[in-house]
Amino acid sequence: MAIDRTPVLKRCRSLGLDPVYLGIDKKSTRQLRRANRKISEYGLQLREKQKAKFIYGVLEKPFRNYYEKADRQPGMTGENLMKMLESRLDNVVFRLGFARTRKEARQIVGHKHVLVNGKQVTIPSYRVKAGDTVAIKENKKSGPRYKEILETTGGRLVPEWLEADQENLSGNVKELPTREMIDVPVDEMLIVELYSK
Repeated sequence: MAIDRTPVLKRCRSLGLDPVYLGIDKKSTRQLRRANRKISEYGLQLREKQKAKFIYGVLEKPFRNYYEKADRQPGMTGENLMKMLESRLDNVVFRLGFARTRKEARQIVGHKHVLVNGKQVTIPSYRVKAGDTVAIKENKKSGPRYKEILETTGGRLVPEWLEADQENLSGNVKELPTREMIDVPVDEMLIVELYSK
């Protein structure tokens, strides 16, 4: 399995991204050396694509597949792409506050801790639908891991399209998100321009 082992803060610095979007509250004090260099149009488009891939932890081939699916759906391709990325199960677990970082959310799903509508799901890219219930398994809830996670993520805002029950470690997907509800700093139109060349 392909894994991105790039140091997170270094990658955030190169993409001009705040590590908070990944669930990391550290800050890097270093500055980019190429700060005054002019970026081409292609460079800007590529950076936006890399930013989206890095935030959601998606590699190139699955990201391309998401784009092609989004392009086939009615409506704006860029908005469809962002909605699809946002409705991934690992992202929903992170947004509900059951994981400190997006990578940890992916690990929690992969380690068979998550139930969707009462059934175990181990695929981080599983897409949730409106009305789905996402919960942590009963036998995993009492462990010290989730107590620590809830202490860390207790103050995090849950998006309006989700409803979280922190005490029972469960949540509901009230509706699928619109682009206005997604607070990720990515200009999806540049991604569409890049892929439509």
